Amino acid sequence: MEAMRGWLIHWLLSGVSLLIVANILPGIQVDGFGAALIAALVIGVVSATVGLVLKIILFPFAILSLGLIYLVVNGLMLMLASALVPGFRVRGFLTAIIGSILLSIADYVLTRLAGA
Repeated sequence: MEAMRGWLIHWLLSGVSLLIVANILPGIQVDGFGAALIAALVIGVVSATVGLVLKIILFPFAILSLGLIYLVVNGLMLMLASALVPGFRVRGFLTAIIGSILLSIADYVLTRLAGA
């Protein structure tokens, strides 16, 4: 039960993080908290499946690029989620990469502030 509560809190904080990033970065748009929650869920699922496979396949390039390839993979996951979720839009690949960085930072800060 405690794990479910922690997952739910993290999901809500990820939705809030997405709204924060959408307000900071002009190329990302979210049509409300409901869309942010759905997008956060899809981003999590896509990153845990497709993103994980890509990170494993691209591991040799990660070593050569000092991990910078993972920024590209995270940006791609954000763009894929944008294509799947109505009410969540990412305009441009560079915006997706910057958005994924900001999303990671916002999610980290909110998680630490919430003590989750």
